[in-house]
Amino acid sequence: MAELLTVWLLYFTSFITLMNPLGVMPVFMSMTSDLSRKQRKATALKALITAFFTLVVFAFGGQMLFNFFGISVAGLKVVGGILFFIMGYDMLNARLSKTKLTDEDANKYVNDISITPLGIPMIAGPGSITNAIILMDQSPGAAEKAILIGAILAVCLVVLSILLSADKIMRALGDTGNKVMMKLMGLIVMVIAVEFFFTGITPYIREILGISL
Repeated sequence: MAELLTVWLLYFTSFITLMNPLGVMPVFMSMTSDLSRKQRKATALKALITAFFTLVVFAFGGQMLFNFFGISVAGLKVVGGILFFIMGYDMLNARLSKTKLTDEDANKYVNDISITPLGIPMIAGPGSITNAIILMDQSPGAAEKAILIGAILAVCLVVLSILLSADKIMRALGDTGNKVMMKLMGLIVMVIAVEFFFTGITPYIREILGISL
C-alpha cells in the first residue's frame, strides 16, 4: 500500500509540475476576460475534459500513434509554439472585445479555445503527453496503470479548481487591470512560443546539418 502511494505521489507531482496550473491561469484569465461567468466555467470544463482524454489516449496508445504517423515530440513542440504565438499575438492586440461578441460568437469562441489552445497544447502539452507515454510504459501492472489514470484525473481536477477561481481575481483587477493583464500575458505567451518553437526545431536542424548530440 505504501509503495502504491509513493507511485501515485510520483505520478501526481510530475504531472502537476508539467501542466503548471498557476502558469495556465493568467492565460486563461486573459483569453476569457470578456466572457460571462457561465461561459468561462464551460470553457474551463471543456478544456480540462479535452486535456484529460488527450493524456489518457496518449498514455495507452501514444507511442503507437507517434510511430504510425511518424510524429515526434519535437514536431509537437513546433506546432505548439506556432499556436502559442498566434494566441499571444491576439492577446497582445486585445482581439476579443465585448462590443463585437454576440452570444453565438461567444459560444463558438468557447468551443474553439477550450480544445485548442487551452486543452491542447496549453494544459496537455508536449511535456505532459510525453510524461504520460513514459509513465505508462513504466507501469507494468494494472494497479500502476490505474494509479496513473487517477493521478492524471486528480491533476486535471486541481487545474480545473484553479481556473474556476480565476473570475474572482478578474473582478479584483477590474476592466483596466484585465486589459493590462491580457497584453502582458500575450507578450509572455509569445516569448514562451518562441522558446517552444526553437526547442522543437533544433533536433531537425541538427539532423539536417548532421550534428550529433
